[in-house]
Amino acid sequence: MPRPVDERALGAAVAHAPVTLLTGPRQAGKSTLVRRVLEPSPAAFFDLEDYRDQARLAEPMLALRDNGETIVIDEAQRMPDLFASLRVLVDENRRPGRFVVLGSASPDLTGLSAESLAGRVSFVELSGFRLEDLGGRHLDNLWLRGGLPPSYLAPDLAASNRWRDDYIATFLERDLANLGFRIPAVAMRRFWTMVAHYHGQTWNGAAVARSIDASAATVRRCLDALTDALVVRQLSPWFANISKRQVKAPRVYIRDTGLLHRLLGIADHVELERHPQLGASWEGMVIEQILARLDGSAQATAAVWSTHSGAELDLRLEVEGRTLGIEIKRTERPSVTRSMRSALADLDLDHLFVVHAGAHRFALDEHITAVGAVELLADENPLIDTT
Repeated sequence: MPRPVDERALGAAVAHAPVTLLTGPRQAGKSTLVRRVLEPSPAAFFDLEDYRDQARLAEPMLALRDNGETIVIDEAQRMPDLFASLRVLVDENRRPGRFVVLGSASPDLTGLSAESLAGRVSFVELSGFRLEDLGGRHLDNLWLRGGLPPSYLAPDLAASNRWRDDYIATFLERDLANLGFRIPAVAMRRFWTMVAHYHGQTWNGAAVARSIDASAATVRRCLDALTDALVVRQLSPWFANISKRQVKAPRVYIRDTGLLHRLLGIADHVELERHPQLGASWEGMVIEQILARLDGSAQATAAVWSTHSGAELDLRLEVEGRTLGIEIKRTERPSVTRSMRSALADLDLDHLFVVHAGAHRFALDEHITAVGAVELLADENPLIDTT
């Protein structure tokens, strides 16, 4: 499946910096993307889940010497000691495109944080398929199955469901341990399912701790583990300089809605449409697709906002010098609400977009525009265009 946006992003990063860190959850297609863009030779590709490649790197200063080819290191978080050698090698020769490092975890957990290789590394994140790669008519299928390639490309829905069930089991039993998290799989499955029921809601760690009979510290560690493994997103709260009491806790999302649906026991579109988490699931899918379309600086501004009196905003962004608000509604007939007007005034938004399930784009107010999810996510990004 061609992924032109991600292919261009990876190519640009490799052309710019001596080290490129490509992160994404397990099975997001990182290795396939690298092979498609760079076509590395077998000698230049190291898969650190393969003991033979680990043996090849016993003397990294020799194995990784510069021969003019881009060296690819897959599942790099399995050998964190390797990065000290990378820093030395890069400082000897800062030729762009020397190394592409792949990791199934956040940069800090992988070992290549901005601090450890400042000025030497470019970051690229690969999540699942983008709607702009698939085409707008595939929105419902992408929403139900999620964007992980083996799930989305499965021959039928039953096969997709089985693959996601296996993914969840393998992730809990093996992958988290490989990332250094020593939490029993049964306990983590229970916790991850609890997070699924909190999907799209303000996180209440104390309530979750009571529900699963665990300490607040354990709950915090579990949530951070899933976040670092790139399967959960925590959207930080935004605080405006206003007199209203504002919510200070993050909002949590299962990043891939296909995994969310299996954790909730949802098997098909009929069950999804009847489920109490329908609107929250839709909201999470739209947020992930929006963030995937933004560069790193815009992504870093992403936040949620809410007050104790009930006003809220699903997503606050700073894009090209403008402060934008995003409200997400699983309806074809959105309307202006008191909460939207409160967000416009209190957050000093330049414009607010209401992303809906319909096909049309229309003005709701001078500074509020309704836009269909397909137009926003599959076509040219209209976030700046308010005409």
